[in-house]
Amino acid sequence: MSISAQDNATLEANVFRGNAIPHDNTLHHLTTGIPKGFILSWNKHTNGEKTWQARFNYPDIGLSILYQDYDNSLLGYNASLNGHYNFYFFKRHLLLRVGQGIGWSSRPFDRETNPKNIAISTHITSSTYLMLNYKKRKLLDNIGFQTGLTFTHNSLGSIKAPNKGINSVLFNFGLFYDLSAHKREFIPLKEKPLLDKKVRYNFVLRGGINEYDVVGSGQFPFFVFSGYVDKQLSHVSGLQLGADLFLSYFLKERIEYEALLEESRTDADTDFKRASIFAGHELYINKLSVISQVGYYIYNPFEFAEPYYFRIGMKYYFSKSIFGALTLKSHAADAEALEFGLGIRL
Repeated sequence: MSISAQDNATLEANVFRGNAIPHDNTLHHLTTGIPKGFILSWNKHTNGEKTWQARFNYPDIGLSILYQDYDNSLLGYNASLNGHYNFYFFKRHLLLRVGQGIGWSSRPFDRETNPKNIAISTHITSSTYLMLNYKKRKLLDNIGFQTGLTFTHNSLGSIKAPNKGINSVLFNFGLFYDLSAHKREFIPLKEKPLLDKKVRYNFVLRGGINEYDVVGSGQFPFFVFSGYVDKQLSHVSGLQLGADLFLSYFLKERIEYEALLEESRTDADTDFKRASIFAGHELYINKLSVISQVGYYIYNPFEFAEPYYFRIGMKYYFSKSIFGALTLKSHAADAEALEFGLGIRL
């Protein structure tokens, strides 16, 4: 049975209301309001034509527009465009959506007009949201409803200070309309044996710009050289073990700045380089994968944060050997860098 891509989709509208969550003690003045807004979505169904679709229980691929009014004059609103996946559980009644995109903040930090907004420093922000919903189809013909919780996060990975970021937990309710003219037919999964059983060697160069938390200190480039081995355990899961070398020039500037302060114990000649070991996991979806890593510094002469860090993000395989990566590195809830990477897997 042939179904056009336009028919094999749903249109969806959700409204939400909730609370901004102060993940840092300095953010309480920004979380006084009751955020509200809406999410408009287009979801394209999959039916198992590609093996990964059946492997992940026939997810949706979609686009969504998210508008959030923070009900706080210092924050204003954020509007974003996101790509997302919908994953389904419990006979497709439970929906987990993972969305990532780019947003526009109406009231970023400004020294003169908005100095108290230490959460968002630029109009352009990253946008991340998670949605966990109960979904009921065929409430009335092709109309269904869904309800549950949505988590949103907006920041820009310390590209410019200040950048504490802002998180919200929201209750949402929505309706959707199924454009499909026919009952969906799923192609059963015919899993092939795992072909890649070798230990693979990866080399990645990451980079970008960031600014440490002194406003006006300037933006500086950084570079990260990574090497690691990975072992694919299944069609969807793999483990990683490796090391990072960090050249963060904002840290060099910070060392020089702190060395000038009265009663400072910082030596201006302190090495700004850092080295670490890390362990990680990779979730393979299709050409896209999700990585999560935990690292520990084994060389860190200037200790400006915790001795451990987290990295989470996405990889896209241009070929079997070449991949790109977009990752966020953080120390607990404090983002250090939004990293753009290019790597090779041998």
